[in-house]
Amino acid sequence: MKPALLLAFCVVLLGACRSRAPSYPVAPVEVSGSTVRDNALLGLAPEGVATLLTEALKTSGRFVQHGDDAPPETRPWRLTLDVPFTREVLKDGDPRSYAEVGATLTLERFGGDLPQQYEVVGLGEAPVLEDSPTGRQEAMGTALRSALRQVTDAAVLQLSALERSDEALVQDLRAADSRLSEVALRTLAERQHPAAAPLLIDQLQDATDADAVRRTMGTLVEMKARVAVPVLIDLARGKDLGFVQEIVFAVGEIGGPEAEAYLYTVAQGHDAPAVQAAAQQALDTLYASRKHSNAEARGPGHAD
Repeated sequence: MKPALLLAFCVVLLGACRSRAPSYPVAPVEVSGSTVRDNALLGLAPEGVATLLTEALKTSGRFVQHGDDAPPETRPWRLTLDVPFTREVLKDGDPRSYAEVGATLTLERFGGDLPQQYEVVGLGEAPVLEDSPTGRQEAMGTALRSALRQVTDAAVLQLSALERSDEALVQDLRAADSRLSEVALRTLAERQHPAAAPLLIDQLQDATDADAVRRTMGTLVEMKARVAVPVLIDLARGKDLGFVQEIVFAVGEIGGPEAEAYLYTVAQGHDAPAVQAAAQQALDTLYASRKHSNAEARGPGHAD
């Protein structure tokens, strides 16, 4: 085949592959948060920000917008955009300042067996080329568009992951693209796949942000990942009493012999009465749950 014909064939094939990529139904975009209201740096009303995100979704070719009158079986994703910050920063060794815009896109869908909710983030930046209000506003606009492209791409990755098999997602865990591996981990954790637990435990041990620790801990609790119990016990050492109580309840929710032994020890001998009470409460709940499970396993014809 001649080079020109081969090139044309590849272009056609690429177009065909793109046309076969699934598209996702979405409702009209909503914008929340105070940062997009009365923000002189951004210079856009919430409606303008929503329009830019709608354009980014359309440009991706992966989203189809439906109005409020969409039939129930369509189950469009509801998209809510928050712009948590707009700021101007300096970088070492660069005389220019940079505009930075953060974006958080929440994807929600209802009407199935369970409601679905996911969150993706983006951080756009652009140099301020002109030291003036106009120059700063232009840089903020560029940074905002970059952040919106990022959350659009991340939304495609997340929704695509929902359609992938467990085996494919396990392979994605080793992807060089960190966004792909993060989405795969999130989806496998939601499916309570055992491959997710060790990586979540690594995240739990490495996390320095309290909210990130709580989110990871919550995911491990939902998975009932008993391998996480010793890590959670270690995590409690040296922490404030409020956080120790959170860990106590998390351990109780996960359950298992190691969790039970830990809760019994804490309930009997912790220095803080509040932590003792929390451990006893978690232990009582664990006992009740186990008794209920045993009764269900025996069936209605058996007495306790």
